[in-house]
Amino acid sequence: MKIPKRIQPLVDDGLVDDVLHQLMSGKEASVYVVRCGDDIRCAKVYKEADKRSFKQAAQYREGRKVKNSRRARAMEKGSKFGRDQQEQVWQSAEVDALYTLANAGVRVPQPYGCFDGVLLMELVTDDEGLVAPRLNDVSITKEQALIDHASVMRSVVRMLCAGIVHGDLSEFNVLVDQYGPVIIDLPQAVDASANNNAKWMLERDVNNMTAYYGQYAPELLDTQFAKEIWALYEEGNLQPDVELTGYFEESTELADVDAVLEEINAVMLEEQMRKERIQEAEENC
Repeated sequence: MKIPKRIQPLVDDGLVDDVLHQLMSGKEASVYVVRCGDDIRCAKVYKEADKRSFKQAAQYREGRKVKNSRRARAMEKGSKFGRDQQEQVWQSAEVDALYTLANAGVRVPQPYGCFDGVLLMELVTDDEGLVAPRLNDVSITKEQALIDHASVMRSVVRMLCAGIVHGDLSEFNVLVDQYGPVIIDLPQAVDASANNNAKWMLERDVNNMTAYYGQYAPELLDTQFAKEIWALYEEGNLQPDVELTGYFEESTELADVDAVLEEINAVMLEEQMRKERIQEAEENC
């Protein structure tokens, strides 16, 4: 097929030898099957910001760190340079997450690098060498649903132990090869400790997967894996190979509202004093 404009530089640089065919086009990117020497891989071409249909980008960007202060200031101001830098951060988020999760023992496609908005990665295949189907395109038995659900929960736990929440996990973002589920599509992955939306995103991820597998194994619908996982995480007791039960007992203790208000007031007072110290220092200069 004709080489897409965005992939042409990779061909010119010898990173890609041939584009075989388009695999899919989604809300964030188009994916092509490419040949790199003797290997068949994927090339994920991210769409430009004004062409993406993904609307909640700000929620996912929260907490993403930018080491270069100039870049960070430009991104905050929303200048053209800042928007370009924001795009680079958005695009590099997936390859960074893939490397981190692969090292953490999560089943994700092997990344080979991101070049000018094109992510090269492993092509996940089935036992016949064909492109692995998405989870929503396969039918499974009750027994297999229980096995694969447990596998996905282990992946979610290992992701969280690595400090990452997928943020958009569903049956459409999971491939199935001969060894089980493979998690894909991670440009919206969030920092679990720095993003205020991490908890409800994790709950949504887990509940999406539980609801899907629950079609085949209805007993899963009565579980509380999301709450169990997050509670272990908050307590500092979450380990990559923790044995989950799916059971979670809500606390019956009433919140100490007065103590919370005292803490808030203390923080506000400290902030006021900090500003006064800064103002005083500026006046004395």
